[in-house]
This record gives sequence, structure tokens and C-alpha cells, in this order.
Amino acid sequence: MNANLVGAVGAGGLFLLLIVIVWQVAATWRARALAARDEQYRQLADKYARLLDDSTELHRRTLDELTQARLSLTSMEKMMREVG
Repeated sequence: MNANLVGAVGAGGLFLLLIVIVWQVAATWRARALAARDEQYRQLADKYARLLDDSTELHRRTLDELTQARLSLTSMEKMMREVG
């Protein structure tokens, strides 16, 4: 009976050890997956920031060109009034 008890406790300890090992492997895998996802989010945020900067610069240049076109148009209108 004593040998059976030792065997049962040994088997229980082995199963408990296997459960802990599997649990730790799963936790490590989950942590790596979260870290990879965080890195992807960081890269996406950097890309978005660059695109936003590009868009802002394009908008600024468009406004500058529109302002120049308005100035030229105003100048031509003034010139045509003086001539006509």
C-alpha cells in the first residue's frame, strides 16, 4: 500500500510539473505574440505620422499655389480695368 501511495504521489507530482511547464510555455508564447503586435502597432503609428506629415505639407503647398494664383488673377483684373 505504501508503494502505491508513493507511486500515486510521484505521478501526481509529474503531472503537476507538466502542467506548470505547459502553462509557462503558453505564457511565454502569449508574451511574444503581444510584443510582436505592439511592434506592428508602433510601425503603423509611425507610418500614419509620416503620411500625415506628407499630407500636411501637400496641403500647405496647395494653399501657397492657390494664393499665388489669386494674386496673379487680382493683378490681371486690376491691369484689365486700367486698360479698359
